[in-house]
Amino acid sequence: MRPWTAVPAPLVLLAAAACGTGPSLEDRGEVTAPPGDSKHLTIGSAGFTESDLLAQMYALLLGRAGYSTKIISVTNREIYEPALESGQIDVVPEYAATFADWLNAKENGADAAPAGSPDLAATMKALRALAAPRGLTVLDPGRAVDQNAFAVAARYAAEHHLRTLGDLGRSGLPVRLAAGDECVQRPYCAPGLKKTYGIRVTAVDPKGVGTTQAKRAVQKGQDQMVLTTTTDATLDSFGLVLLADDKHLQNADYLVPVVNRSRAGSAGVRNALGRLNTVLTTADLARLNEQVDSWRRLPEDVARNYLESRNLLPRG
Repeated sequence: MRPWTAVPAPLVLLAAAACGTGPSLEDRGEVTAPPGDSKHLTIGSAGFTESDLLAQMYALLLGRAGYSTKIISVTNREIYEPALESGQIDVVPEYAATFADWLNAKENGADAAPAGSPDLAATMKALRALAAPRGLTVLDPGRAVDQNAFAVAARYAAEHHLRTLGDLGRSGLPVRLAAGDECVQRPYCAPGLKKTYGIRVTAVDPKGVGTTQAKRAVQKGQDQMVLTTTTDATLDSFGLVLLADDKHLQNADYLVPVVNRSRAGSAGVRNALGRLNTVLTTADLARLNEQVDSWRRLPEDVARNYLESRNLLPRG
């Protein structure tokens, strides 16, 4: 049972989400109704390659389990999260720490203490506590994590015997960091590198997060390190390598499916999507991203081939 082709979010979804549909504040509390098991499910994608791939894999796995599915692309979390609460979207791929912090800010204000942390168990506990009153269920995380990461030139790493960010801090080397403007203030970026690792960040070169321009600056030696992500599949082509976050500066942004409990909270959905947790790794996800972004393959084809290769779908 193949999923429908991804289409732009319909206007009715945008209008309803903008009105903040979903459980009203006074109705939020302990959830006692049994989870729902609709056989017709809408899967949301955030509109970038990785989210598209995950949405396609979710649709294929759910299709094999007997559900009919369609995929819609809604690039703004401010839109798709209320739609998930209201049941206009039933399933979305999310990132544990990021989504916990987003819901926390929505519930408690932008100045609230972070709910996400480098500790996956603590992050999941906080996330589920924030999601449940909104009628959302957060399924179990898998092995894949897409979090901020830092890369240096392979020759630079070899010359200075660097394998971890801790090694770089102990080296005392001055580091010009290619990243986004916000890196100057964000605790996971320049301030965290200095505080947690003792890295001598001498300047932030505002070339963006993981952009081609930023990677080329490190490749050419204009900068020494670039902020990117753990699922960046292009590092080899620039001669770059990741330095391990050995002191766990970054938050636990493991991939987690989030579902509308009243429509997709059943064991059938949980079991179907849980099959992906046993196989999908961070390295796998990076390779899948590469096939779409660099090889120009369709996300649905890449997703199907991967699931078939891991015996989660029959070949054919």
